[in-house]
Amino acid sequence: MEPLQMNMVSDTAVQVTFGTVISMETHKNIRAFCRELEKYPQKGIREWVPSYTAVTIFYDPFLLSPVTLKTCIMKMCDGIENHNLPDEMQVTIPVCYEKAYGPDLNHVAAHNQLTPEEVIELHTEPQYLIHMMGFIPGFPYLGGMNEKIAAPRLDAPRMKVPAGSVGIAGTQTGVYPLESPGGWNIIGRTPKKLFLPRETNPVLLEAGMRIKFMPVTVDEFIEIEEKEAAQ
Repeated sequence: MEPLQMNMVSDTAVQVTFGTVISMETHKNIRAFCRELEKYPQKGIREWVPSYTAVTIFYDPFLLSPVTLKTCIMKMCDGIENHNLPDEMQVTIPVCYEKAYGPDLNHVAAHNQLTPEEVIELHTEPQYLIHMMGFIPGFPYLGGMNEKIAAPRLDAPRMKVPAGSVGIAGTQTGVYPLESPGGWNIIGRTPKKLFLPRETNPVLLEAGMRIKFMPVTVDEFIEIEEKEAAQ
C-alpha cells in the first residue's frame, strides 16, 4: 500500500488518501477501510464518501477532536491489506444500443474509426468494477472500459439525459439512474431501474460491485421496461 496521507479539507472533514492513481490495490484498500468504519463506528463521525483514491470522512468537531479522529483512522488502517473482503457481486445490466436510445453511438464510432457494432462489442465485453458512486444518487463510476472506444465529453451538454442512459466520457463509462443534465456521449439505454426512491435501500448499485452490460433488442427493452414498471 502506498504511504497513507491524511489532510483536513475543512473544519468538519478529513480526507484519507490511499493512492495517487486508480488501481485495484487502491480500490481494495478503500473498500477494506470503509468496512472498518462500518464495523467500528466512532461517535462523532457523521458519514464517509469513498472516491477513486481516497475516502472523505465528515465529523462533528464538538464530539470528536481532529487528533482523536486521526488516531482512530490509523487504528482502522492497521492490517487492512489482510482484510477479508466479501466476493464482488456481479449485476447484469441490459442495454439497447439502437439509435433511439443511443444518439451518440455513431459519433463515438466515427471518433475511434470503428463501426457502431464494434463499439457495442467492445463496450459489452468487459466486466466493469464500480469504483465509486456520484454525481447523482445511484450513478456508478466504472473502471475497465476499453480505451479503443474512449471519446471526449460533448461540447454542449444536454439539459435532459433520460434515466437509464449509458454514456461514455473520456475513458469512463457510466449509467444515468435519473433524468438529469449531462455531457457524456449517450450510446444506449437500460430499462432497468437503478434508483427506486420509495425503497428502503433506493440505490441498486454500490462501490465494489461488478457490472456486465448485455445488449438487447428494442422489443426486449420494452418487455423489461414493462416488467420493471409493474414491480
